Amino acid sequence: MELALYAPGLGYYAAGAQKFGGGGDFVTAPEISPLFGRVLARQFAEVLQGMVGGSLLELGAGSGRLAADILDELARCAALPETYFILEVSPELRSRQRERLAPWGERVRWLDALPQAFAGVIFGNEVLDALPVHVLHWADGEVYERGVAAAGGTSFRYADRLLSSGPLLAAVRDLKAAPGYVSEVSLSVLALVASLGECLQHGLLLFLDYGFGRAEYYHPQRCQGTLVGHYRHRVLDDPFFLPGLVDLTAHVDFTAVADAGLAAGLRLCGYTGQAQFLLNGGLTQLLEAADAAQAEVYLPLAAGAQKLLSPAEMGELFKVIGFTRDVPAPSGFATGDRRHQL
Repeated sequence: MELALYAPGLGYYAAGAQKFGGGGDFVTAPEISPLFGRVLARQFAEVLQGMVGGSLLELGAGSGRLAADILDELARCAALPETYFILEVSPELRSRQRERLAPWGERVRWLDALPQAFAGVIFGNEVLDALPVHVLHWADGEVYERGVAAAGGTSFRYADRLLSSGPLLAAVRDLKAAPGYVSEVSLSVLALVASLGECLQHGLLLFLDYGFGRAEYYHPQRCQGTLVGHYRHRVLDDPFFLPGLVDLTAHVDFTAVADAGLAAGLRLCGYTGQAQFLLNGGLTQLLEAADAAQAEVYLPLAAGAQKLLSPAEMGELFKVIGFTRDVPAPSGFATGDRRHQL
């Protein structure tokens, strides 16, 4: 999965095809509406206003649209940080980001690795779901890891291997799965959150992504897991279809994310649905401030807000989880707390 997504020149995120928006394979919240970035910007301003020299660090900035919306809103609020850092592993996406964010000059800087220490806000929108996962199969009272084998020609198939020891087995040892159950574990997510916990000396760590708490993630009815491909706005069950040309993704186990953050010494400051977070953060007030008489401006904003908030769209499936170190929780977590579901 890591090779299919990130192999230089061949992986999905390393190649040159368009990924985001109507002409790509999927649409993310920043591509739907600038209101998403504006709400996040105001949340970040709450954190940064009580700090000296705090910066922003975006993980996987995609097309650069979210960074542009956040910087524009922070400028309107007179709350621009000294530096907006971006950690981007895709050279092709980094090039697109540089072009889009060129008006911000030296305020935007790209990193090749996490800094040893950071103060401010670290955040990622739809980053965790793009990290590699291990696929597991429960059978005959044992746990098997599903590897990849040749199936003739250029085709591939799953090949099960008994999982007898190691961190992967430890991660699922307490799960009570029925025979035939298939699901995923992402050790990469745990490693990333642990690294970010070590890096963040003062501030907020925030993730927005689709997923569930552990009880819902490993529910008996979700017996075939969540790993899918996205290709030209179609969802594919076959992860071996056109390797390198298809986005591979799995839902996030937010309980595992919470455990990793707590183990790194961070405080879990909130967990809620995306709709609740955006409403708490003032999305409706931003929409109300738009001039409804200007239909060409207002109607797209209203339609975008509906997609961000609707339970049938992104409002319920997408969750927001936040960790802090020595700063108050942002107002996005003021109501609708779901930490009890982790």
